[in-house]
Amino acid sequence: MGEPSPITPPTEKLPEARLDSWKEIAAYLGRDVTTVQRWEKREGMPVHRHIHDKRGSVYALQAELDAWREGRKERLDAELGPMTNDAATRDEPELKGRGQPRPLFARLLSGLAAVLLLALGYVAITKDRTVSTEQPRIRSLAVLPLKNMSGDPGQDYLAEGLTEAIIGRLAQIRDLRVVSRTSVMHFKDTKLSVPEIAKALQVDAVVEGSVIRDGNRIRVYAQLIRGAADAHLWSESYDRQMEDVLALESDLAQTVTTKVAASVSGEEQKRLAAARPVAPEVYESYLRGEYAFKKSNTRTDIEGSVPYFEDAIRRDPNFAPAYVGLASVYSELGTVFAGAPPGDMRARVVNAAQKALALDPGLSDAHVLLAQVKQEQWHWSEAKAEYERALELRPNDAAAHAGMAKWLLCQGRTAESLQWAERGRELDPFAVSGTGIGWILFQSHRYEESQRQLRSTIAAQPDDVEAQWFLGFALIANHQASEAVGVLEKAASAANRSPAILGVLIHAYASAGRRNDALRLLAELHRRRDKEYVPAGAFVNAYVGLNERDQAFFWMEQAFKEQSNILQFLKVHPYFDSLRGDPRFANLIHRVGLDQDY
Repeated sequence: MGEPSPITPPTEKLPEARLDSWKEIAAYLGRDVTTVQRWEKREGMPVHRHIHDKRGSVYALQAELDAWREGRKERLDAELGPMTNDAATRDEPELKGRGQPRPLFARLLSGLAAVLLLALGYVAITKDRTVSTEQPRIRSLAVLPLKNMSGDPGQDYLAEGLTEAIIGRLAQIRDLRVVSRTSVMHFKDTKLSVPEIAKALQVDAVVEGSVIRDGNRIRVYAQLIRGAADAHLWSESYDRQMEDVLALESDLAQTVTTKVAASVSGEEQKRLAAARPVAPEVYESYLRGEYAFKKSNTRTDIEGSVPYFEDAIRRDPNFAPAYVGLASVYSELGTVFAGAPPGDMRARVVNAAQKALALDPGLSDAHVLLAQVKQEQWHWSEAKAEYERALELRPNDAAAHAGMAKWLLCQGRTAESLQWAERGRELDPFAVSGTGIGWILFQSHRYEESQRQLRSTIAAQPDDVEAQWFLGFALIANHQASEAVGVLEKAASAANRSPAILGVLIHAYASAGRRNDALRLLAELHRRRDKEYVPAGAFVNAYVGLNERDQAFFWMEQAFKEQSNILQFLKVHPYFDSLRGDPRFANLIHRVGLDQDY
């Protein structure tokens, strides 16, 4: 996989398309200084303070102003009329005869008007306060992807990494539902309005903003907006050295929780505030690894993220998140689609996750990764404890909810499993939770519902190979094998003829009366097993479909030896219904530990 390329902080300066005083900002927007200063406070207009007080106290980036103005154009135009470059004719119209003494009667009328305006203003303010106090409390939130304003697309990793870090901190608050990263990334560079995004994610408010890098300095601008009303509630700019980036994330998250009036326990506040200095090159390596991993589509891509995490660890062996990054990579490599032997990968996951927790016991991601391995190794009580600890640390952890749903499914507690999966979907509505729910419905023998769920997921995410694979399972079980063949052939092609998918395709061929095609494909799997890792579960699915009972049990024994994922579902999997009366099946259930209550 090689060593990562040397990482050097960018040296480019802030983009010059900026306005370095209130006067320049006002001129650019075609307003007077008083108006734009009011807009900064009331409308969240993005204005920054200089890091070094050399050229004035404030400045604004034209790109940020353009984006902000576009989002509020109608409201601002309604307030003062369309923006032009002639502020004087609009905000401060000249009075004829200015400077000349006015008659006494005119001065009295002017004074009376002023008193009346003050009275009306008081009523309006009082009314506004009454309305604001009646606004429902914000109970759900989405942090939209921070915009990379550095002028360098190569800095996208920083913007996405900071977005995920802020989401992770806010997700620790039990009193607030926070949408996961996977779903909010669907709205990167979106043209949708804030109310439209809030409706799609079913949240009360959103946080949006931008990040800009200037050498070893980082600046984040953020604002909080009530979703349905598109009402600005708060904005702030954070300027820090790169080594203090964790403190920046902490400060921003704490401020948001205060502004939404979320109830925060003492332990949650302690975790929110936790931050330590980190060397810029360490954090950059870590973020680059996360960015590469999240963008990966193949085994080679996944493996390409490893050197970045290893580089971060080499530079700072006490930086716990880098070990979590490594554990995540090894966990993904151990899946049936990546194709690495799961036994080898599980040992690496445990090693990296335990190192992370030794440095920081509060990392929920590490607990989830450990829970998954414990479950795959049939240590049911230990797996449950790890999921529960992860949820205690981060109540909004969608992965922990999905893991607990899967654990309950394996125990045969399908109704509870669905409840946990639905809660996970609330936290990550655009992620694979729809696929997970489809799988639970299949295992619950609710095939029609499973198909509807999976087809809906595929319609939204046509490249979701796992959803196609699961749909094939459900179609076969519902006596629609011929239709399953087409779905599974497409999935196998997209997944480079994954043996896991081919095993179910063999089942589909056999069930559709195409036994010769099934045997041809089975022979291919046997040949491949001589050269590469092919999961035993693929042969289990194949021989169950071919109705070769003894061969099915032979391969179930092989699956037991390699702790195949398929054996987690012995208690509920519909494909095993024809085997449940066999003493060999009861013995297998016992050895996997699924004949006990946990």
